[in-house]
Amino acid sequence: MIEHPALITSARRALHQELVDTKTLSIAENSDGRIASNADKKQKASCVLALHVAEQLHAGTAKKKPAQKLGADFERIVAKFLQATFPQMQSVRPGDWSILNVGSARRKDHLAAHEPYTHLASLAEAIWLNPDLGASLGNNYVISPDILVLRDAISDEVLNRDRIIVDGQAGSLSPVRAANRESPATHVHAVISCKWTMRSDRSQNTRAEALNLIRNRKGRSPHIVAVTNEPTMSRIASLALGTGDVDMVYHVALKELMAAIDEKGSDDAKELMHTLVTGDRLRDIADLPLDLSI
Repeated sequence: MIEHPALITSARRALHQELVDTKTLSIAENSDGRIASNADKKQKASCVLALHVAEQLHAGTAKKKPAQKLGADFERIVAKFLQATFPQMQSVRPGDWSILNVGSARRKDHLAAHEPYTHLASLAEAIWLNPDLGASLGNNYVISPDILVLRDAISDEVLNRDRIIVDGQAGSLSPVRAANRESPATHVHAVISCKWTMRSDRSQNTRAEALNLIRNRKGRSPHIVAVTNEPTMSRIASLALGTGDVDMVYHVALKELMAAIDEKGSDDAKELMHTLVTGDRLRDIADLPLDLSI
């Protein structure tokens, strides 16, 4: 009897296959040798580790895409993985879920359409009417997510399915209850930042946006995570080390990167990998749907 792989295992394989099929992850052959599309060709360790992982995933030979295209394709593929996994976890996290890839449409303030950030729409309108207000506030209210995990407000029919939980006498303020709003808003369950690779400025941008998400909410903070395909541990650590901003950093091929570091990495890289994984700061993409169920 053939045993079929579990849903998350299959989705992880599909993610890797799409990275390869779309040439998002590819290997360029030139005078510098074989360079994976997520490598920093100016850094030897990056080239060695990225190539090792790319070969494990059977990446083909192709010219590297423009950076903006790589980033957009990476966001789309990560969103597709989440769409295939997280909404299926109804046994542990029931609800009407949607996963939106909004990174390619940054001109629109997507967060302001959802709880607990709907007040940002009024703030943006006030700043548009009074530019001096914007000069005073700065851009600390501006947040540009890549992927949003959203949950619909819950109808009384669903709330009272097993027993009468709510009626007209109590529970009339929470936006979680759809009946409490004329136009019920969806709720931001998670905000996911996608970084195909990491440089110091990118990790700082992610930290700043995470803090803005925490400061600007009116309600519970959503999950705030980062997903990357960065091959070097020092750059991953620039975002993963410490607490207080992002919940966790997830790597799309952590097992493969661990194998690459075991074989080709420096002692410092091996120590950093151990520190981040055992210290609960770095996990594999396959762990993300499970962590979002909390």
